[in-house]
Amino acid sequence: MRMLISLVAVLGMLVPVGSTFAAQSRPNVLFIAVDDMNNDLGCFGHPLVKSPSIDRLAARGVRFDRAYCQFPLCSPSRSSLLTGLRPDSTRVFDLQYHFRQDLPDLVTLPQMFMRHGYYVARVGKMYHYGNPGDIGTNGLDDRASWLDRFNPAGRDKTTLELDIINYTPKRGLGSAMAFLSDQTGTDPEHTDGKVADQTIRLLAERRDKPFFIAAGFYKPHTPWVTPRKYFDLYPMDPISLPPITPQTPDAYPSLALNSTRPWPYFGITPEQARECKRAYYAAISFVDAQIGRVLDAVDRLGLRENTVIVFWSDHGYHLGEHGLWFKQSCFEESARVPLIVSVPGQKTAGQASKRPVELVDLYPTLADLAGLTPPQHVEGFSLRPLIDNPQAPWDHAAFTQVQRGTDPGHSVRTERWRYTEWAFGAKGQELYDHEGDPRELRNLAGDAKYADTVAQMKALLKPVHPAPVSGGKAAPGTKEKFCN
Repeated sequence: MRMLISLVAVLGMLVPVGSTFAAQSRPNVLFIAVDDMNNDLGCFGHPLVKSPSIDRLAARGVRFDRAYCQFPLCSPSRSSLLTGLRPDSTRVFDLQYHFRQDLPDLVTLPQMFMRHGYYVARVGKMYHYGNPGDIGTNGLDDRASWLDRFNPAGRDKTTLELDIINYTPKRGLGSAMAFLSDQTGTDPEHTDGKVADQTIRLLAERRDKPFFIAAGFYKPHTPWVTPRKYFDLYPMDPISLPPITPQTPDAYPSLALNSTRPWPYFGITPEQARECKRAYYAAISFVDAQIGRVLDAVDRLGLRENTVIVFWSDHGYHLGEHGLWFKQSCFEESARVPLIVSVPGQKTAGQASKRPVELVDLYPTLADLAGLTPPQHVEGFSLRPLIDNPQAPWDHAAFTQVQRGTDPGHSVRTERWRYTEWAFGAKGQELYDHEGDPRELRNLAGDAKYADTVAQMKALLKPVHPAPVSGGKAAPGTKEKFCN
């Protein structure tokens, strides 16, 4: 398998430069990523969160209401999206391993555009690295993917670090529950403000030739540090937590809740958790404002009619559901991501699709929209049929996985069902009917009435995530690391 992918990658690199479109007619791509953002956004129906810029983009594109990541952790998810391969193919399950170790010749999504004459650049975080200064040290960027790389760092990454309120420093959880309302700092002084500034500069400088510009924003990743005005948008009274009971852990396989963590809420009090939820929402509104500045620049520079804009998050985020916080679960809140695709001249602007789609689909989708032929290794499917008609027939499911030491968890989502199995079923199964249980509170896997559904969902899962064979390279037994 590894040799086959490497050979296909090399062949993909030999495709002649050019496409069926004339150079001046090829669409630009603005690839906007956010970090750790769930679907708590106005355009996805949230009643409290203020996200006018992302809502504006949704009004000019297609919103995918059932979009899912392949692995709810920064590096595995981003590596999968940018290579077009699922985690079982990239072998990226943690924050240490780089896909090039096993696939040195693979053609990534930005490389595909580069090899067809596009200017390709990254601003901020696209592959995983912990902080802007980590590139070339403990970071996992891919130099071959970019012609230019820019790593802005603002006061939230430097001068304010000692002032942050952190409820979990002694629990081995890094900054998992850490925040600060910056009383004097302005948007341009913060890292994501600088990401927006540099992205706008590149748009202006490169607008005359086709470009693929990736704008990687850091928020709402922890620590939740933003200018005070964004905290002021959210008074504490309306902030609430999902109801849970002491019996909640008994309803699920032990690996589903990741019992190595303090439960619930990493062991902090409900009041402290509410403060963190408020800070998370403040971070969403802050990064939303920076995205709005970039969208304004697209319009001001006359780029709107020839630029495909993609907005995505690397994974979802728990804010108390099932007593969980953070990511790395197979539940809906962790696996589901916001995804919006805006294409110039599309007649479906403002519509939504409820078909299950995946982040791994973005590689073939952008190739399709740009008139390029992607390398044969890509494992997703072009979303163009759903961009043209959000209700079009779609027979693909969405797959998400996590790793608990040596035990994998694999999950498959259809329009109605979610099915998850742990250690290939040996350590538990879960089945949820989203028609009547969207919060995934009633596990039906052990109910004989649903045996046929379990068998059907298991059959969907098996070809995508086969059990490792003897002598094959299995997923590593890793201790969980927090993506700070």
